[in-house]
Amino acid sequence: MTDQIPTGIQTHIPNVARMYDYYLGGKDNFPADREAAEKVLTVVPEIRHSARSNRAFLGRAVDFVARSGIRQFLDIGAGLPTQNNVHQVATDARVVYVDNDPTVLVHGRAILGKNENVTIVQGDVRRPGEILDHPDIRAAIDFDQPVALLLLAIMHFVPDEDDPEGIIATLRRAMAPGSHLILSHVAIDARPEAAEGVTKVYDRASSPFVPRTGKEITRLFDGFDVVEPGIVNLPEWRPDPGAVVPYKGIGSYFLGGVGAVTEDR
Repeated sequence: MTDQIPTGIQTHIPNVARMYDYYLGGKDNFPADREAAEKVLTVVPEIRHSARSNRAFLGRAVDFVARSGIRQFLDIGAGLPTQNNVHQVATDARVVYVDNDPTVLVHGRAILGKNENVTIVQGDVRRPGEILDHPDIRAAIDFDQPVALLLLAIMHFVPDEDDPEGIIATLRRAMAPGSHLILSHVAIDARPEAAEGVTKVYDRASSPFVPRTGKEITRLFDGFDVVEPGIVNLPEWRPDPGAVVPYKGIGSYFLGGVGAVTEDR
């Protein structure tokens, strides 16, 4: 991490975006983040693989919807910039990254520079109305045209009292027919005994971890037509030809899917 810490960044509190960066092998993290991440790894050692699977899923899903003709992407809870970001996969699209983390905003703007097709905006997924009304987002995204909405590994940090299903419904109502939702979410079906240990670590971090079952995650796609192969563990979602798909048959552990908007708002 840079020696000059931007104002507003709390280095002593484990931060979920920086912990995720650590799982991916990144360097944009602090001792508190690494200590918390290592505690999670003692409970769920395969989380490094899962984080990489999530990035790979992003790439395949974005490529899929881009090939369907979508040319604008709204990535909420984007996290720290890493390899294979949305704008690097859909190279001719307009992309808006949204995050409420000052670390993400500072580093994202520094890395992306003056890319005219990319906008970075501060916003919180728990307040979707504010995101939809943000002037910079409105300037970049035409909601009368199909848009791809990304909610990758973010909704498992949204407690039930914040109404995650209602949040997604609000965003869906703003999406024109032909739009797509790309969503991933950790599931506890395969390792229910690990949920308590992981939750305890994230209770001391910048956002809590909310354990949900595959059935609960599936409800987040209500109102969308889920495309094949459905809501599945990330490596099983349209794997590249010849790719090894691990952990088959163990149950839901990190689910992802793509849903289409087919009806008028």
